[in-house]
Amino acid sequence: TMTALRQRKGSRGKDPGPSIQNLKVILLSFSPGGFSWWTILCVMTGSIVGVSLGLLCCIYVSTLHENDLWFSNIKEVEREISFRTECGLYYSYYKQMLKAPSIQQGLYELIHDNTTESKRTINILQRMNIYQEVFLSILYRILHIQTYLEPIYFYIYTVFALQTVYVIALFITSWLLSDSWLAGALSGVWYILNRVDTTRVEFTISLRENWSIPFFALQVAAITCYLRPQLKPIHQRVVLWLVFVSTFCFCLTWQFNQFVLLVQALIIFTLDCLDFFTVVSLYLMQVLSLLLVWLLQFCNSMILGSLVLSFIVSALFIKHFQVSVHLSTQKILQLKSDEHIFKFIKAKFGLGATRDFDASLYLCEEAFGLLPLDTFERLAGTVLLYPYLCTLSAFHHTSCREREDRTFRMRPDVAYNILHTVFFGLLAFSTMRMKYLWTGHMCAFAAFGVCGKEVWSLYLRVLHCNTRTMMRLIRYSVPIVILAFLYYKFWPRLMEEISELREFYDPDTMELMEWIRLKTPKRAVFAGSMQLLAGIKLCTGRVLTNHPHYEDQALRERTRQVYQIYARQSAEEVHKELGSVGADYIVLEDSICYERRHSRGCRLRDLLDLANGHIMDGPGENEPDLISASHPRFCEAIKTDMPPYSTLFTRVFKNKTFHVYKLKKLKKKKQS
Repeated sequence: TMTALRQRKGSRGKDPGPSIQNLKVILLSFSPGGFSWWTILCVMTGSIVGVSLGLLCCIYVSTLHENDLWFSNIKEVEREISFRTECGLYYSYYKQMLKAPSIQQGLYELIHDNTTESKRTINILQRMNIYQEVFLSILYRILHIQTYLEPIYFYIYTVFALQTVYVIALFITSWLLSDSWLAGALSGVWYILNRVDTTRVEFTISLRENWSIPFFALQVAAITCYLRPQLKPIHQRVVLWLVFVSTFCFCLTWQFNQFVLLVQALIIFTLDCLDFFTVVSLYLMQVLSLLLVWLLQFCNSMILGSLVLSFIVSALFIKHFQVSVHLSTQKILQLKSDEHIFKFIKAKFGLGATRDFDASLYLCEEAFGLLPLDTFERLAGTVLLYPYLCTLSAFHHTSCREREDRTFRMRPDVAYNILHTVFFGLLAFSTMRMKYLWTGHMCAFAAFGVCGKEVWSLYLRVLHCNTRTMMRLIRYSVPIVILAFLYYKFWPRLMEEISELREFYDPDTMELMEWIRLKTPKRAVFAGSMQLLAGIKLCTGRVLTNHPHYEDQALRERTRQVYQIYARQSAEEVHKELGSVGADYIVLEDSICYERRHSRGCRLRDLLDLANGHIMDGPGENEPDLISASHPRFCEAIKTDMPPYSTLFTRVFKNKTFHVYKLKKLKKKKQS
């Protein structure tokens, strides 16, 4: 870092000072045999290549985003509408902080928020991972760049810049493993060419994973450096500090951090059982990071009762009480915020009831399904899959050799990265959304296989030509050939891709947002789908009944309550449910009411019917205990404008996509 390399003021005579010592740490990390002018030249060249690839990736995704939406030319409301689903919710807090009269007032409004959930005051900083939005809003205020850069551009450019961090982290990881910056170049190129499977940042900018995964990749690079055998204790402490900082940033920016760290804790535990290294220091970094985030999130009980903390405690002290410790923690803290995750896991593997509404919402989304097979076709098309599999195969044989030859010992940093790619690969196979945790590291691991000595020594030994000259020739020529091939095959495609120009076009949503902003009171409460309401909050600032941040039991219950507008319920029952959450308006979407995107059994109306014990629409089988509903589907019947619907609701807005109804206030019966 710049801080690490900056020369301190004042002279210390012959003492080289901390900055030179830190430079030595960096050089020794990349060159186990010591450092020389040649080493310095290689490090400088590799650093320039790594930073250049990172910047190239940043510019690439930024260009795609601009060309896909014509972002610089559309209206501000259209820009905000482009933040779909939960992205709009997170960005709204950045916008809210900037609109506040002062930073202190903005923080107060977040801590005492009464617009995100009607009839409730919640602490947004405790409930959600939005410190990045808070930090950016403060930074935007104090930098005084308002005349040069619009707030929305400052936000999206920061997220795109994190892709630079991501690529550099992968570059460093593969460089450390292989002792060749060519591996870093190959990993960066592979990451960019496999963009469809490595990131979705260009169209889901505000998703928490786009903030956190770059820090996770940085943490893996730091762990890889920490496990290098030649590092002295003082150097290990410096790198361990980097592990802590990156782990903390990762945990602070994503609510699913605990589940990712649990997988990593399992990896560390496995390596500890195999006597590769002691785990206390790495576990301590995880625990300290989580506890610090717990404090910053106002003692969020979901963090303190997480599986990873329970596992670490169990692994270090009382391993055989692992399950008991977690269950007792959950019971003591009365944790219910993350129970929908466990319901989803149970249902996914056939261990629980599949009628649960919350679990079914996840199960029916493609992102939470199995990894599609066409993913491997794309990865093979960029010549990534083949060296990756060859590397895994080679190390499988190496592990067999290790069991036979007690004098041979696999490097701890290599062992960690092998288990990392295997564990997160299995996670990606089981849940498609988790592939973004795997494919980036896959690029670094495959590049290590191509440029490292371990894999080639095995194959050259089989061919009886394992000489130093042949090893050097193979290690440097093969990656150059692959890079040349990738350039020849994909450079024209990249140029064609970034030259395609499209334009954002969603007139119905824009018309709805403009109507809400101009025709409804500022404190009006809106009910509807989670995804749409996030956009309504961002574009209009109106109060919501529910939203897409699903990590709260009370909110999940309220969402099921509001979603009865798409179920077979009476007008009186729906009016009562909506009135209990303070709704003034409901927004009905034809795309949900008459949904065809999902198959039967996964449409939202089907999930509601099953949860209510009703027979589903359309031809197909139904479970024998389901009964026919006694009322028509509300979202269809209300459009007839007949009593009792016309008695309780008034249509106030309509276009091709949306229907907005205002709830009529019921007159209280006079007591006789």
